Amino acid sequence: MTAPRPRRAAETPAALDDRARENLSFIRATMERAASFTGVPGWGGVAMGLTALVAALVAHGQSTPRAWLTVWLVEGLVAFLIGAWALGRKARRDHGRVLTRSGRQFVLSFAPPILVGAVLSVALVAAQQWNLLPGVWLLLYGTGIVTGGAFSVRVVPLMGFAMMLIGLIALLAPAAWGDACMAVGFGAVQLGFGLVIARRHGG
Repeated sequence: MTAPRPRRAAETPAALDDRARENLSFIRATMERAASFTGVPGWGGVAMGLTALVAALVAHGQSTPRAWLTVWLVEGLVAFLIGAWALGRKARRDHGRVLTRSGRQFVLSFAPPILVGAVLSVALVAAQQWNLLPGVWLLLYGTGIVTGGAFSVRVVPLMGFAMMLIGLIALLAPAAWGDACMAVGFGAVQLGFGLVIARRHGG
Protein backbone atom coordinates (compact mmCIF):
# COMPACT_ATOMS: atom_id res chain seq x y z
CA MET A 1 0.00 0.00 0.00
CA THR A 2 1.55 3.29 -1.14
CA ALA A 3 1.68 6.34 1.07
CA PRO A 4 -0.69 9.12 0.08
CA ARG A 5 0.91 12.06 -1.78
CA PRO A 6 1.25 15.19 0.32
CA ARG A 7 -1.22 17.87 -0.63
CA ARG A 8 0.09 21.21 -1.89
CA ALA A 9 -0.41 23.88 0.68
CA ALA A 10 -3.23 26.14 -0.30
CA GLU A 11 -2.13 29.62 -1.25
CA THR A 12 -2.95 32.17 1.35
CA PRO A 13 -5.21 35.10 0.48
CA ALA A 14 -2.19 37.42 0.79
CA ALA A 15 -0.21 35.38 -1.77
CA LEU A 16 -3.16 35.37 -4.17
CA ASP A 17 -3.51 39.13 -3.76
CA ASP A 18 0.19 39.68 -4.51
CA ARG A 19 -0.02 37.49 -7.63
CA ALA A 20 -3.13 39.33 -8.83
CA ARG A 21 -1.39 42.67 -8.42
CA GLU A 22 1.64 41.46 -10.36
CA ASN A 23 -0.60 40.23 -13.17
CA LEU A 24 -2.50 43.52 -13.28
CA SER A 25 0.76 45.50 -13.37
CA PHE A 26 2.02 43.37 -16.25
CA ILE A 27 -1.24 43.75 -18.18
CA ARG A 28 -1.30 47.51 -17.60
CA ALA A 29 2.31 47.92 -18.74
CA THR A 30 1.66 45.81 -21.83
CA MET A 31 -1.41 47.84 -22.76
CA GLU A 32 0.49 51.12 -22.29
CA ARG A 33 3.26 49.91 -24.60
CA ALA A 34 0.74 48.79 -27.19
CA ALA A 35 -1.11 52.11 -27.04
CA SER A 36 2.05 54.21 -27.35
CA PHE A 37 2.83 55.64 -30.74
CA THR A 38 6.35 54.46 -31.56
CA GLY A 39 6.20 55.57 -35.19
CA VAL A 40 8.11 58.82 -34.53
CA PRO A 41 10.96 58.47 -37.05
CA GLY A 42 14.38 58.54 -35.41
CA TRP A 43 16.43 58.52 -38.60
CA GLY A 44 14.04 61.06 -40.08
CA GLY A 45 14.77 63.28 -37.08
CA VAL A 46 18.50 62.85 -37.68
CA ALA A 47 18.09 63.96 -41.30
CA MET A 48 15.93 66.92 -40.25
CA GLY A 49 18.56 67.94 -37.70
CA LEU A 50 21.32 67.85 -40.30
CA THR A 51 19.36 70.02 -42.75
CA ALA A 52 18.62 72.50 -39.94
CA LEU A 53 22.34 72.82 -39.17
CA VAL A 54 23.03 73.60 -42.82
CA ALA A 55 20.13 76.07 -42.92
CA ALA A 56 21.44 77.87 -39.83
CA LEU A 57 24.81 78.40 -41.51
CA VAL A 58 23.25 79.61 -44.75
CA ALA A 59 20.70 81.86 -43.02
CA HIS A 60 23.34 83.49 -40.84
CA GLY A 61 25.13 84.70 -43.95
CA GLN A 62 22.09 86.46 -45.46
CA SER A 63 22.14 90.25 -45.71
CA THR A 64 18.39 90.96 -45.49
CA PRO A 65 15.65 89.71 -43.17
CA ARG A 66 13.56 88.49 -46.10
CA ALA A 67 16.44 86.43 -47.49
CA TRP A 68 16.97 85.01 -44.02
CA LEU A 69 13.27 84.16 -43.77
CA THR A 70 13.34 82.49 -47.19
CA VAL A 71 16.15 80.17 -46.09
CA TRP A 72 14.22 79.05 -43.03
CA LEU A 73 10.95 78.65 -44.91
CA VAL A 74 12.70 76.39 -47.43
CA GLU A 75 14.24 74.47 -44.53
CA GLY A 76 10.80 74.11 -42.93
CA LEU A 77 9.39 72.64 -46.15
CA VAL A 78 12.34 70.26 -46.55
CA ALA A 79 12.04 69.15 -42.91
CA PHE A 80 8.29 68.61 -43.29
CA LEU A 81 8.77 66.43 -46.37
CA ILE A 82 11.52 64.40 -44.68
CA GLY A 83 9.44 63.94 -41.54
CA ALA A 84 6.26 62.98 -43.41
CA TRP A 85 8.11 60.47 -45.59
CA ALA A 86 9.99 58.93 -42.65
CA LEU A 87 6.83 58.79 -40.52
CA GLY A 88 4.87 57.03 -43.25
CA ARG A 89 7.69 54.60 -43.99
CA LYS A 90 8.17 53.59 -40.35
CA ALA A 91 4.43 53.30 -39.70
CA ARG A 92 3.88 51.08 -42.75
CA ARG A 93 6.83 48.90 -41.76
CA ASP A 94 5.64 48.48 -38.16
CA HIS A 95 1.85 48.39 -38.57
CA GLY A 96 1.13 47.87 -42.27
CA ARG A 97 -0.68 51.21 -42.50
CA VAL A 98 0.33 54.84 -42.23
CA LEU A 99 -1.35 55.76 -38.95
CA THR A 100 -2.73 53.73 -36.08
CA ARG A 101 -5.22 55.19 -33.60
CA SER A 102 -2.38 56.43 -31.39
CA GLY A 103 -0.65 57.79 -34.50
CA ARG A 104 -3.70 59.85 -35.40
CA GLN A 105 -3.82 61.16 -31.84
CA PHE A 106 -0.18 62.17 -32.14
CA VAL A 107 -0.76 64.08 -35.38
CA LEU A 108 -3.93 65.78 -34.15
CA SER A 109 -2.17 66.91 -30.97
CA PHE A 110 0.95 68.04 -32.83
CA ALA A 111 -0.87 70.08 -35.50
CA PRO A 112 -2.56 72.92 -33.50
CA PRO A 113 0.67 74.46 -32.10
CA ILE A 114 2.20 74.31 -35.58
CA LEU A 115 -0.81 76.09 -37.09
CA VAL A 116 -0.63 78.73 -34.36
CA GLY A 117 3.06 79.17 -35.16
CA ALA A 118 2.24 79.77 -38.82
CA VAL A 119 -0.37 82.41 -37.94
CA LEU A 120 1.96 84.17 -35.50
CA SER A 121 4.76 84.08 -38.08
CA VAL A 122 2.62 85.97 -40.58
CA ALA A 123 1.74 88.56 -37.94
CA LEU A 124 5.35 88.99 -36.80
CA VAL A 125 6.64 89.34 -40.37
CA ALA A 126 3.95 91.95 -41.09
CA ALA A 127 5.09 93.85 -37.99
CA GLN A 128 8.76 93.31 -38.98
CA GLN A 129 9.48 91.64 -35.65
CA TRP A 130 12.02 89.28 -37.19
CA ASN A 131 13.95 88.81 -33.97
CA LEU A 132 10.97 87.08 -32.30
CA LEU A 133 10.60 84.38 -34.94
CA PRO A 134 13.30 81.93 -33.70
CA GLY A 135 11.87 81.87 -30.17
CA VAL A 136 8.27 81.54 -31.35
CA TRP A 137 9.15 78.76 -33.80
CA LEU A 138 11.13 76.76 -31.23
CA LEU A 139 8.55 77.21 -28.48
CA LEU A 140 5.57 76.16 -30.59
CA TYR A 141 7.36 73.32 -32.36
CA GLY A 142 8.48 72.06 -28.96
CA THR A 143 4.93 72.42 -27.65
CA GLY A 144 3.65 70.34 -30.55
CA ILE A 145 6.17 67.62 -29.79
CA VAL A 146 5.22 67.63 -26.10
CA THR A 147 1.47 67.42 -26.76
CA GLY A 148 1.88 64.83 -29.49
CA GLY A 149 4.43 63.00 -27.37
CA ALA A 150 1.78 62.32 -24.75
CA PHE A 151 0.78 59.44 -27.06
CA SER A 152 4.33 58.34 -27.76
CA VAL A 153 7.37 56.98 -25.97
CA ARG A 154 8.85 59.02 -23.12
CA VAL A 155 11.84 60.37 -25.05
CA VAL A 156 9.57 62.29 -27.47
CA PRO A 157 8.06 64.78 -24.96
CA LEU A 158 11.52 65.18 -23.42
CA MET A 159 12.73 66.36 -26.81
CA GLY A 160 9.83 68.80 -26.94
CA PHE A 161 10.66 70.26 -23.51
CA ALA A 162 14.28 70.73 -24.63
CA MET A 163 13.06 72.62 -27.70
CA MET A 164 10.80 74.81 -25.55
CA LEU A 165 13.69 75.66 -23.22
CA ILE A 166 15.85 76.73 -26.16
CA GLY A 167 12.92 78.74 -27.54
CA LEU A 168 12.65 80.59 -24.24
CA ILE A 169 16.37 81.35 -24.38
CA ALA A 170 15.97 82.61 -27.95
CA LEU A 171 13.22 85.02 -26.86
CA LEU A 172 15.28 86.43 -24.00
CA ALA A 173 18.67 86.46 -25.74
CA PRO A 174 19.99 89.13 -28.14
CA ALA A 175 18.60 88.91 -31.68
CA ALA A 176 22.04 87.89 -32.98
CA TRP A 177 21.66 84.57 -31.16
CA GLY A 178 18.63 83.53 -33.23
CA ASP A 179 20.38 81.31 -35.76
CA ALA A 180 22.54 79.72 -33.07
CA CYS A 181 19.48 78.86 -31.00
CA MET A 182 17.77 77.32 -34.02
CA ALA A 183 20.93 75.38 -34.86
CA VAL A 184 20.90 73.97 -31.34
CA GLY A 185 17.15 73.29 -31.21
CA PHE A 186 16.14 72.26 -34.71
CA GLY A 187 19.61 70.91 -35.42
CA ALA A 188 21.53 69.41 -32.50
CA VAL A 189 18.57 68.53 -30.25
CA GLN A 190 16.58 66.94 -33.06
CA LEU A 191 19.63 65.07 -34.30
CA GLY A 192 20.59 63.79 -30.84
CA PHE A 193 17.11 62.68 -29.83
CA GLY A 194 16.62 61.21 -33.31
CA LEU A 195 19.60 58.93 -32.73
CA VAL A 196 18.16 57.81 -29.38
CA ILE A 197 14.75 57.07 -30.96
CA ALA A 198 16.35 55.25 -33.89
CA ARG A 199 18.42 53.00 -31.65
CA ARG A 200 15.85 52.28 -28.95
CA HIS A 201 12.57 52.38 -30.83
CA GLY A 202 13.12 50.75 -34.19
CA GLY A 203 14.56 53.35 -36.53
